[in-house]
Amino acid sequence: MIGYVDAPKAWWLTHGMARAVGVSLPQAVTEGWLKRSELAAIVNRCQGCDRAERCTAWLAQASRASALPAFCRNKAEIESLAPDLPAQDAARCPPLA
Repeated sequence: MIGYVDAPKAWWLTHGMARAVGVSLPQAVTEGWLKRSELAAIVNRCQGCDRAERCTAWLAQASRASALPAFCRNKAEIESLAPDLPAQDAARCPPLA
């Protein structure tokens, strides 16, 4: 299990944003698509964000999305892993099962 006990809210917001575009962050790490240090940086960026309420509201409305909202500080990093979004680079996760 991959999670962040020091930043549980940031972990769940980051995890939720990723799942909305079809990315499993734990799977991305275990399969080598994302380094654990990169995941830690993503969670830390979320923890330092002052838009958690906007994020929570967006996640409450979106079960699946074609893109993350522009206000998300991790938009580029998460979308670069999304299997169903237009390719931004060669590194993509396999689709969620």
